[in-house]
Amino acid sequence: MILNRISLTHFKNYRQSEPIFHPKLNIITGLNGSGKTNLLDAIYYLCFCKSYFQTSDTQNILHEEGFFRLEGHFCQKSNNRKTIISSAYQKRSKKIIARNQVPYTSLTEHIGFCPLILIAPDDIQLINSGSSERRRLMDGTLSQFDATYLVNLMHYKKNLRQRNASLKNFASTQSFDEALLQSYDAQLVKYAPKLHQSRQEFTQNLSPIFQKFYNQLANHQEVASLEYRSSLKDNDFAVMLQQNQMKDRLLQRTSDGIHKDDLAFKLGDFPLKKLGSQGQKKSFLIALKLSFYEFIQQQKQVAPLLLLDDIFDKLDEERTQRLLEIVTQEPFGQIFITDTQLDRLQVILQRLHLSFKHFKISKGEIEEETVF
Repeated sequence: MILNRISLTHFKNYRQSEPIFHPKLNIITGLNGSGKTNLLDAIYYLCFCKSYFQTSDTQNILHEEGFFRLEGHFCQKSNNRKTIISSAYQKRSKKIIARNQVPYTSLTEHIGFCPLILIAPDDIQLINSGSSERRRLMDGTLSQFDATYLVNLMHYKKNLRQRNASLKNFASTQSFDEALLQSYDAQLVKYAPKLHQSRQEFTQNLSPIFQKFYNQLANHQEVASLEYRSSLKDNDFAVMLQQNQMKDRLLQRTSDGIHKDDLAFKLGDFPLKKLGSQGQKKSFLIALKLSFYEFIQQQKQVAPLLLLDDIFDKLDEERTQRLLEIVTQEPFGQIFITDTQLDRLQVILQRLHLSFKHFKISKGEIEEETVF
């Protein structure tokens, strides 16, 4: 998938901009706060119908304006099929996502059409935070190539919310409706094993790809691994829900299920969170995201867009060069890289004999476009 150009109107700190991109490698530089990351976020928004960094669409609107609009001109390289994806949001209105000027009736219809992987500094939370961030990463990746998984996940989450709301209501009203609770249990049991199986197969297939990329980045100096953890592995979910009923009523929430699954990160035999240095953690996260990229490419037979946001800060020059060598070869497609300065990247890119387009950003405006 190639993004030929994008139009930003009142998006974050961009009043109006319409950059035309290089089909392979795009370098975006500027001072912190200039709008480099905002440009990547606009690309992400067109692919996922939401911002990577903001939970509220109102926060994406340029200050003192009432709306934003994005438009991306995509081209699928294999068949040269061109598609225009647009997104518009006005305060206190419903956002509209359209493909070739035809609005989607459901945003889930769009997920996976423009596959994308973003690597950003905030990804460190995947290591340092709780399991919810890692589940969200698995779910977001699986949903890009498996529409059935996304539908099953939405059904599970809907019934989980309803079950938790009922548990809270039982506590506040000092009542209990076992039939109602069992109806929610039946729906959770219907979808949970399907989601568990998809996650398990995904992790099993992903692990050797991840290890390949980590070995390339770390030059075979360390052994890193992934481990999928779920209470459904050795237990019957229906039995678990029944056994946990009294505990769930006391906690006023569903205490176990696939919404508690985790993806454990290990360096050797120890947790990465406790043992890994900053460089090792960054290499681990990059290898993880690159393995997601290759897995999606294999499943969809389409090379996703790859966005690298300011990821070279904690990498030495040797690992930076190895990363650039990896992502500029097959199976990787179009790449967008942000950094505060061009010099250190340019030296490596010239050493690798790579052509690219450079965009210099300042205060939400593109000051300079140069092809090297």
